[in-house]
Amino acid sequence: MPAPTPRPTPPPDLAGQRVTVMGLGRFGGGVGVVKYLAAQGADVLVTDLEPADRLADSLAALDGLDLNFRLGGHNVSDFTTCDLVVASPAVKPDNRFLRAARAAGIPVTSEIRLLVSRLPNRRRTIGVTGTAGKSTVTAMIGHLLEKAGQQDSRTAGKVWVGGNIGGSLLDVVDQIGQEDWVVLELSSFMLEGLREDRWSPHIAVITNITPNHLDWHGSFSAYRRAKFAIFEYQRPWSSVGSNVDEDWLVTTSELGEALQNESAARVHLVNAPFPDRIPIPGEHNAWNAALAVAVIGLVVGFEESRAVCSALKAFPGLPHRLEFVGEFAGVRCYNDSKSTTPEAARLAIESFEPGTVHVILGGYDKGVDLKPLAVLAAERCRGVYTIGATGEAISDAADGALRCGTLDAAVKEAVGRAASGDVLLLSPGCASWDQFDNYEQRGNAFTALVQKR
Repeated sequence: MPAPTPRPTPPPDLAGQRVTVMGLGRFGGGVGVVKYLAAQGADVLVTDLEPADRLADSLAALDGLDLNFRLGGHNVSDFTTCDLVVASPAVKPDNRFLRAARAAGIPVTSEIRLLVSRLPNRRRTIGVTGTAGKSTVTAMIGHLLEKAGQQDSRTAGKVWVGGNIGGSLLDVVDQIGQEDWVVLELSSFMLEGLREDRWSPHIAVITNITPNHLDWHGSFSAYRRAKFAIFEYQRPWSSVGSNVDEDWLVTTSELGEALQNESAARVHLVNAPFPDRIPIPGEHNAWNAALAVAVIGLVVGFEESRAVCSALKAFPGLPHRLEFVGEFAGVRCYNDSKSTTPEAARLAIESFEPGTVHVILGGYDKGVDLKPLAVLAAERCRGVYTIGATGEAISDAADGALRCGTLDAAVKEAVGRAASGDVLLLSPGCASWDQFDNYEQRGNAFTALVQKR
């Protein structure tokens, strides 16, 4: 294992630097980094494959800034004549424009890499990754740290939650103090880039690892390796002088047996789900809660954390993650549009009594085997309704599934078949990009359909 470094070296002063930002995004994914670069005095060029009319909301958020734009396509010279390229983490490293930049000696970075290079105190960083549950665990940790800060001076600093969840923290990085806590949800794309900086958080959390984004990473082993970057550069615990400085990897006992030989940091294994009732359904969310509780225990001490963790009883959950969105004729409706993997959909289905769920499955094809999910849904659910590009394959593998094509048609069919005491669940197990811009748009469409029926 490479020798860890506690913190990446910050890039040079950005004032006067010519920076190309690759990927603004229709929903503002690149807005935060563009604003930050402009505020630092950089000469910023924003380039995106989408034309201006498809980027209207993001462009409106940048109104008034002195920027250059190349929209509707990329130009190689923009990547070979600048001082720095900031690429969206979703862009593959072997993208031809990024290859051209590197060939010309132009450094390539990302928003998350710029952020961690500027964080004031790595010992106050917590990173969360996993195939499913990482957003919920990240939010739970932030929620509990806020509560702990009211009771314990060791967590009295402000809590900042960001990364793959919420907005950009680059906008506020100058406000983050030495004693503040930073909790980051880290995707496999983000971690792939952070490996180049040899950076891992002080406390790393892995919820689970199952096949995902194989279309991007190329193989499960490559995807798994990207996830391992969250602990790859943590300090070896045996060389650290005090418990306060120890780096930790927190994960479940099921996953931990495999990771204990991989991690140089100390490994804390969670052996049981959180025992108290929480507002969001599903045993997997009880495991998510247990991971968050373990992090708080490492921060303030496990005995002292008991009072803090009672705050989970008031944790409201996150939008589009088993979110209760309404009830009709005794049928409860849940929006789990963030379920973009078969594993996430399986966990959602198993959150409810067998024989009560009418589940909507399908969407963009990421190259993952969906047959096991289809078989599980057919065995456990009262009704299976398929949509999108993968709908045909799922319905072929799920006995009795109804191929609906669109979300509108699936909701209409499910509403007509559901009875009092049943559950109507959108948990697609696939990305949304074949029919929707993102999972939020898909979830909002589902919520609107069930609320107006």
